Amino acid sequence: APAGMRRTLALDPGLRTGVKCTVIDETGKLLTHTTIFPHAPQNLWDKSVRTLSQLCQQHKVELIAIGNGTASRETDKLAGDVIKAVDNDTLSKVMVSEAGASIYSASELAALEFPNLDVSLRGAVSIGRRLQDPLAELVKIEPKAIGVGQYQHDVNQSLLTRSLDAVVEDCVTAVGVDLNTASAALLARVAGLNKTLAQNIVQYRDENGRFNERKQLLKVPRLGPKAYEQAAGFLRINHGNNPLDASAVHPEAYPLVEKILKTANQPVSAIMGNSQFLSSIDPAVFVDEHFGLPTINDILKELDKPGRDPRPEFKTANFKDGVETLQDLKPGMLLEGVITNVTNFGAFVDVGVHQDGLVHISSLTDKFVSDPHQIVKAGDIVKVKVLEVDINRKRIALTMRLDEQAQPKMSEAQGNKTASTKHVKASRPAAKTAKPEPANAAMGNAFADALAKFK
Repeated sequence: APAGMRRTLALDPGLRTGVKCTVIDETGKLLTHTTIFPHAPQNLWDKSVRTLSQLCQQHKVELIAIGNGTASRETDKLAGDVIKAVDNDTLSKVMVSEAGASIYSASELAALEFPNLDVSLRGAVSIGRRLQDPLAELVKIEPKAIGVGQYQHDVNQSLLTRSLDAVVEDCVTAVGVDLNTASAALLARVAGLNKTLAQNIVQYRDENGRFNERKQLLKVPRLGPKAYEQAAGFLRINHGNNPLDASAVHPEAYPLVEKILKTANQPVSAIMGNSQFLSSIDPAVFVDEHFGLPTINDILKELDKPGRDPRPEFKTANFKDGVETLQDLKPGMLLEGVITNVTNFGAFVDVGVHQDGLVHISSLTDKFVSDPHQIVKAGDIVKVKVLEVDINRKRIALTMRLDEQAQPKMSEAQGNKTASTKHVKASRPAAKTAKPEPANAAMGNAFADALAKFK
């Protein structure tokens, strides 16, 4: 879900190298940048709070985006102190996934966008932008580089790339693209457009100013009627000459809307969003050789909620204060977290301790689950209970069945004692009351007996 067009202070946390800070405006344009050193070894905490407070006040920042990498929870505390110092009710902080940010920052696309900016600061800009509009920013990164997906390196790479590209294109076309703010990388994902056409659109926009109607696309070099026909319905123009250009209604359907307007004797601005009027229209009346009933119903739905975003409402997970490392976790703890990855055997959840925990498929719900993707998806905010913590192996067992009983937390000494006890037991001969042998051991013994008889 997008946080929307809000001024954002983006923080890319680090210890020795410092926290990289960038401020971006509502459209993602870089306003200023700096680096602070609040953590060890410099520990310039108070100075860092003052620096960030000044940036927030000077640029009227509404959101603080914090990368979830090294020193993220410590930087989250710093952001909390900044919010207190600024004393602004509208200012809030959000933890953002850094997945793929370093790959973007070193890419050719980032170098073209920010030729004079340090690579680490480009990553901070990406963190801020992916909070404002994740789709617009993540399309700049090859889908495989985001690091989500089980066995992604074991399958045919060309087929995987083709399939991922198709899914990204579906996402972009379902949401729609603002023609006056979209980057070339985002425009290239729209059906009917490619990298060359996308670059030509951006260049035309830079030279001639904003687009005021969709028909202007036909003036873009090399963008012919066929490409226009395919792409126009997915490109939005807000506050343009025609209110329909801000909706998903295709220009080919504008004559149909004009017919509806004639029966109502009202301008298009009066009927868009007017549920009472639109529900009173009989779609069957407007059926002809060009427009069938399903198409007319779709157009009426779009007029009812023009330019609706199919993505969910923007929400954030609240990580528990005082829980910052594996050592802070205790079995039975109830936490809020974000699903980071879904596999065949369960889902991984970020609970704010720099190590994702696993909710096994059997712990997702009380019902039988054949595919975890039917229950959860990446980005979902969920409540989980800690079942078990293995500090030595850095493993966290979680459950979404909050009534499930947790395992007692095992200390390092207990873990070593248990391991040594297992070793002692393993070295003793098996007792008569021991459990039945595994099938492969029994088969081996039977084979040995048969061989002895044969000899």
